[in-house]
Amino acid sequence: MSNYDIERIKSMLGTHADFPKEGIVFKDMFPVFQDPTAVEALITNIVHHLTSTHKEKIDVVVGLDARGFLFGPLIALRLGAAFAPVRKAGKLPGDCARAVYAKEYGEDVFEIQKSAIKPNARVVIVDDLIATGGSAGAAGELIKKCDGKTVEYVFVMELDFLNGRKVLDAPVYSLIHL
Repeated sequence: MSNYDIERIKSMLGTHADFPKEGIVFKDMFPVFQDPTAVEALITNIVHHLTSTHKEKIDVVVGLDARGFLFGPLIALRLGAAFAPVRKAGKLPGDCARAVYAKEYGEDVFEIQKSAIKPNARVVIVDDLIATGGSAGAAGELIKKCDGKTVEYVFVMELDFLNGRKVLDAPVYSLIHL
């Protein structure tokens, strides 16, 4: 992705002060989805990165609730991989693995269906934003509980000053650094 594309996508991001609570500045990806060319550039960049970095097949792309659901299936489709959602507690049927995590504005629980990740599966975890790394770290914990291997975490945006990548157990790729 060219610097022009990155700057164009940055300019499309919405910024909302005090959302979801006072003191948080929320970066909104949804405006990017109003431009199919921007979405195509994002997906193409991520897929190119993954295929040029990982010589072994990626088996599963895991998207985090909820904006990881927007990018994850598109990336999985292009990679010929399965897609699996990580959702907030109580949203998935069947036997689920659970992980508790702290976020910059509270605590939550993530779950994944245990059958979604086969033993030794090579997994990429995708979300729109990494801040503290809490939710992504919980997803990585879920992959371990299912006997899979996280090979990379992929984010559209990274809030560098929060150092969230330091708590993760695999390499991190972010398109936009804020």
